[in-house]
Amino acid sequence: MRVEVEHEAPGTGGQAGSPPFRGVGAALVTLFDDDGELDAKATGALAAELAGRGVAGVLVAGTTGEAGTLDAAERVALIRAVRAALPAGVALLAGTGAPSARQARRFTADAAAEGVDGLVALSPPGTDDPRAYYDELARVAEGVPLLAYHYPRASAPGFPSSLLGALAVSGCKDSSGDPARLAATLASFDGWLYVGAAPLALTAGALGATGVILALANAEPERCVAAFAGDARAQLQLADAQATSEVGFPSGIKSLVAQRFGCSASARLHG
Repeated sequence: MRVEVEHEAPGTGGQAGSPPFRGVGAALVTLFDDDGELDAKATGALAAELAGRGVAGVLVAGTTGEAGTLDAAERVALIRAVRAALPAGVALLAGTGAPSARQARRFTADAAAEGVDGLVALSPPGTDDPRAYYDELARVAEGVPLLAYHYPRASAPGFPSSLLGALAVSGCKDSSGDPARLAATLASFDGWLYVGAAPLALTAGALGATGVILALANAEPERCVAAFAGDARAQLQLADAQATSEVGFPSGIKSLVAQRFGCSASARLHG
């Protein structure tokens, strides 16, 4: 049985009210041609395909999107191409975190100016107290909801869930894959919570998380949607694809997407 729990946005930052989306979002892969050049049009077409299969939102220029390899102009091109391709009602979020607040301010301001529905900023490396960092990003977000992004595997050490209420954000994306942290966050944090680990999709839905934003939704959107909605069989069926997706990031997930949708598997990063 799924328990419905409503979480309102805190008053510490971002924009109160409805979250960018509820349900399943895709942490969108960025498609490149054989020369490693950005293929924004193809990335937009993939986003539209996923939306047609039940995905309620997409995140561009996130960790799965090889954000560290994208320059400022490419990020804007991605936002514009994906926005143009998405049907009405599907949310567009942009990753804007960076190792320095200076970089992140630029990415955040650019994405906000393009009218995205949400900003997802990876916490900076080397600190477990990023309050000043999120304060700076909130000042340039122009009222667009700002989400803190906890993913120690990509940017250590991340931050303790107990600090969330003190950050100038409306919510959080948590890709740690830690079920104890998921429960603790939902019990103590009044903002929106998106889970970024596919093995916790069923749990996240049952506990009332706002949604999930998953790399695996690029290749298995239907099963991700079903798992978040409470289908235990669908959750179990994701296990093999999840294991494949993690091999030599990002080649694993890009290989799955290429097999499913005929996209290029070219990557700038090589695991």
